[in-house]
Amino acid sequence: MQNGLSPEDIDRWQRDGFVILEGFAKPDVLDAMRARVIELVRIADADGSIGDAYVVPETALADQPRPEERTSKVFRVHRNEPVFRAFAEDERLLDCVASLIGPNLDCFLSQFIFKRPTALGQPWHQDAFYFPFDRGPQVGVWLAVTDATPDNGPLWVLPGSHREAVHDVVPDKREHANFAYVEIVDHDMATARPVLMKAGDLLLFHSHLMHRSTDNLASEERAAMVYHYAEAGTIDGSQEKWGFTPPNVDWMPVRRAG
Repeated sequence: MQNGLSPEDIDRWQRDGFVILEGFAKPDVLDAMRARVIELVRIADADGSIGDAYVVPETALADQPRPEERTSKVFRVHRNEPVFRAFAEDERLLDCVASLIGPNLDCFLSQFIFKRPTALGQPWHQDAFYFPFDRGPQVGVWLAVTDATPDNGPLWVLPGSHREAVHDVVPDKREHANFAYVEIVDHDMATARPVLMKAGDLLLFHSHLMHRSTDNLASEERAAMVYHYAEAGTIDGSQEKWGFTPPNVDWMPVRRAG
């Protein structure tokens, strides 16, 4: 059995800045992730402790009856939540990431994304804008927990844009936009394409790849679990750039060669 990405997958990554691995995760893993994150959200809503994790509300849906229907994202679950840590350290996944950025890896960010009906998308951006590190690229790992369809707010990507430098951005000024959302407005996005995925499919993408998500216009949720990986030894310059370390960052070693 092959370990890591195939030569064809690596060619796609180098050409397009992303690659999709179909059927990577089993339904029981997806069900366990969603069940646990709903449990965390409900505990937090009742003023209970959820450890290092924290919940970001979907402010436009503040009148919804259940806590999970009022939630946008749950960050920082890769260290202390067993189902999420197990996936972060999955050897099959680490083999794939190592194929792209080398054998020594840290996971530094995780988020479960609820995309409830009518929830806003995120404008065009590059994740590297948020990662002022001393080296790159970093690898984003986007696991479809539910199907991503044309109507329920899927990701869109601009193939080949990973070869661009980090672009200037403007703040996202939409009402109910999440904190720190920004938008690239100085680039032609005419060749962008949607990333339509089945539950269990996995998207690996370059930290310079321009991508966005659209609003959820469907009647069903579009959920995803996202991790970000960097080469071990990476120095995080967030303190120097922003004056603080973002609270969603938690550097955790996941693989060391030898």
